[in-house]
Amino acid sequence: MDPVAFWNAHIEAGIGIMTRWSASFPAELADDDDAPVVLFWLGDIDRLAGTRVAIVGTRRATRYGIDVANEFARELSVAGVSVVSGLALGIDGAAHAGALAVDGAPPIAVVGSGLDRIYPRAHRALWRAVAERGVVLSEYPLGTQAVAWQFPARNRIIAALSDAVVVVESQSTGGALGTAVEAARRGRTVLAVPGPVTAPSSAGTNQLLFDGCSPARDVDDVLLALGREPERRRPAAEQRPRPIGLAKKVLDSLPWQAVPVEHVLVSAGLSLGEAMLVLEQLESDGWVSLRAGWIERIGRGGAR
Repeated sequence: MDPVAFWNAHIEAGIGIMTRWSASFPAELADDDDAPVVLFWLGDIDRLAGTRVAIVGTRRATRYGIDVANEFARELSVAGVSVVSGLALGIDGAAHAGALAVDGAPPIAVVGSGLDRIYPRAHRALWRAVAERGVVLSEYPLGTQAVAWQFPARNRIIAALSDAVVVVESQSTGGALGTAVEAARRGRTVLAVPGPVTAPSSAGTNQLLFDGCSPARDVDDVLLALGREPERRRPAAEQRPRPIGLAKKVLDSLPWQAVPVEHVLVSAGLSLGEAMLVLEQLESDGWVSLRAGWIERIGRGGAR
């Protein structure tokens, strides 16, 4: 493609472009021996300023992992720390949702596709919200589909941009452990959340702890790792209207992975029309994302 046409296509799509030789290129990446040559962004690139902590983990997260990621992100954001993650299902999505649920530091996402190729599609609303409040970054141009090998490559950028990396849940192998390795290679602090010794979803994090990784028992551990004294923090206020009645029943019936609308028909005993009315209200209030007949919860929800 003609370079001018390539550039203009991104500008017309509202996507910024910078190279590793640009003055605006993040300092943490400029001196990195594995830095991307080009970065594309959606949102406000100036929101990269400040302290940043990556919250990463498995796509097949448990309720425990989702709650921890969500709570850590909320509290870090309120403390003025930007949460960095990859907008994937599971831990990534819970972390971004937590950061967005409070009035705090801007969220940052690094994705493994072009910025016009939202992946996973269930996170369309979350993707847009991160771009509106913070910034979404990619090293891939318009039109680039998400393919498996691009996610480990993305993880090195997450690690390089972060002052510390918190691994919430990971099996004995997985991308989150790769992010931890990339972070350690760059001298970043790596913390892991302890999990049940019988849970495969925590096998990787528990191994990190056995190998000498710092534990992240709560957000104070993360703040101390950043060289900051823990502060007396008021509980992060929920910004979304709390669902009640039938809306709460439907929300409580939803797991933390994307499910088809039919799930609500069975679990809540509703007709399709009734279910859609309730789900549309929950989506309007920011509790779920509805895409192509699938539902995904956003944030902690009402089932506490």
